[in-house]
Amino acid sequence: MGSRRRQRGSVRHKPVRSRVVAAPYIAPARRRTRSPGPLMVPTKWVKFVVALFLLPLCALLSQTFFTSFARATVAERLWAGEEFWFFSLGAILWLIAFFGLPRPIVVYVFGHELTHALWVWMMGGRVSRFKVGREGGHILTDKNNFLIALAPYFFPLYSILVLAIYGALSLFLNLQPYGRLLYALVGMTWAFHLTFTCWMIPKNQTDLQENGTVFSLVIIYLANLLLLSAMLIIASPRINCANFAADLGRNMANFSHAVVTLSSRFRQSP
Repeated sequence: MGSRRRQRGSVRHKPVRSRVVAAPYIAPARRRTRSPGPLMVPTKWVKFVVALFLLPLCALLSQTFFTSFARATVAERLWAGEEFWFFSLGAILWLIAFFGLPRPIVVYVFGHELTHALWVWMMGGRVSRFKVGREGGHILTDKNNFLIALAPYFFPLYSILVLAIYGALSLFLNLQPYGRLLYALVGMTWAFHLTFTCWMIPKNQTDLQENGTVFSLVIIYLANLLLLSAMLIIASPRINCANFAADLGRNMANFSHAVVTLSSRFRQSP
């Protein structure tokens, strides 16, 4: 699943088209790039530096999430709710299917390419070609950036579709008796997203390489962790955005204090 750009024709002013390939088995063509001038810095270098600055945020958000999750699980007995159990049941059922049955590659590739296309449309681009098969797939679009390229790795399309369908049907039908089924389907589709993401990342995806592997992995981790944090806030009655943000702020303050103390000791050392 990578992206490549090609220029139609030989006229320089024609727009560059980007092709996003959704198969780990297809070797994408290399893009022709201009040699950087003496005052130009490659974009990948800039993204690598940005990724380094984002690493502390990843650590602090991880600390905040796991602290809040532990508090909600133990003190607030989140584990005792039917939401938690049916979500977990759906996830476990998918894990059994993923490791014990033939993997639905076409379903994943379709979702991967559709996610690319949705993010292209959300950003004002156009999709002129959409192809999916067992050996892979691709879209041809006039717009590409790191969010479009990485969206399938942090945007759980099928979970969002389940929630959207449930929300739309609930406007006309009483679906409250089927709440457990909703939790199970969300757990199953979320596990689908997580397992295929973890399975595909080590396969030398050009989606990651073209934006810098370190930068791409940091963005994927941070985006997925933000989504998990949002799910925790929704699921826990006592955790809201305000106290989660307050916990994150305290962790940031503690981190800043530790950095200042460490730097002071370093300056004072002979």
